[in-house]
Amino acid sequence: MTELQKIPLAGVIGHPIAHSRSPALHGYWLRRYGVKGHYIPMDVAPADLESTIRLLPKIGFVGLNVTIPHKEAILKIADVISDRAALIGAANTLIFRKDGKIHADNTDGAGFVANLRQNAPGWNPAAGPAAVLGAGGASRAVVAALIEVGAPEIRIANRSRARADALRADFGAKVSVYEWVQAANMLEGAVSVINTTSLGMAGKPDFRVPLDALHPGAVVNDLVYNPLKTSFLIEAESRGATVVDGLGMLLHQAAPGFERWFGPTPAVDEATRQAVLGS
Repeated sequence: MTELQKIPLAGVIGHPIAHSRSPALHGYWLRRYGVKGHYIPMDVAPADLESTIRLLPKIGFVGLNVTIPHKEAILKIADVISDRAALIGAANTLIFRKDGKIHADNTDGAGFVANLRQNAPGWNPAAGPAAVLGAGGASRAVVAALIEVGAPEIRIANRSRARADALRADFGAKVSVYEWVQAANMLEGAVSVINTTSLGMAGKPDFRVPLDALHPGAVVNDLVYNPLKTSFLIEAESRGATVVDGLGMLLHQAAPGFERWFGPTPAVDEATRQAVLGS
């Protein structure tokens, strides 16, 4: 077979992986754009990560999405790392290049911004501080993106203070750290409020940070999308905030990878959203 006749393969690699909505999303786009390709979920234990990554290009894979717990470890395997993946310290998108090199990128921050721009058109991140709950990999992507779009100050609170301090050390003076028990205070005057923790997710502890100081004009985003409307978003909306759920970030972060692997630039629209919600 010639190179052109090969059916492109891509997928998502994680441990566990059965919960991922990515196969439904990419499967929908493959059908919508008539691409003869496949996208599959792969449950790979950390001990098998490198051997699996090295094998996949040889059997027709053109790239991968990477999820928990491999997002950091993948940077040790990749040959080429984008500036934003290096800054964030994690990658979620791999491209297997024709020259044999593995290229690692992080599209989470771009997905976060695109979600807010699409679903809260009046959002102006430069108009005031941002408050970010959590200091994990998703938080790092969000902080990098907020700095890029001009947020003048980014307030962080995390259940373990050390991770928040590490984030401040990496991202600099725009970042200020609050104790977790004082997280409610950092909402004062914030124009953007983002939950990057798993609090409020189905099967996880409830989100209990009081929202008394939330500004009615704030844009509030929860990266959790199961449930789609978390208790955090419901309360924020009742206080007059514009709320944006986390599903849009999943859709938007996936689009660059699909385009690189399969060709078409996929639309992130209501039909896409419904296809994933119905999966």
